Amino acid sequence: MITIYHNPRCSKSRQGLAILEESGKEFKVVKYLDDNLNEEELSNIIKLLNISPIELVRKNEKIWKENYKGKELSDKDIINAMIENPKLIERPIVVNKEQAVVGRPPENINSII
Repeated sequence: MITIYHNPRCSKSRQGLAILEESGKEFKVVKYLDDNLNEEELSNIIKLLNISPIELVRKNEKIWKENYKGKELSDKDIINAMIENPKLIERPIVVNKEQAVVGRPPENINSII
């Protein structure tokens, strides 16, 4: 099953959702701002993306700049920051079995569906 981690207020996330809808494939939507991810879920997504946690952070968010920027943070600290402040998570993220992509640009999603 394909899963999209979606923020309806984000235009790129809405474009990613449209790509999945047009694909005709079955998928589920996780509104991660409403249904917060836990450490295991987020760590698994990062592993599937094959990136480090800091690469999934939206570094231009006010929360990041005011609370985390310039600090010495471990990967676990960064993951916990994203769990506590899900707005920091880059979006959309699409997971299909053992593959995942960040839909920036949204066309990246086509590579795994």
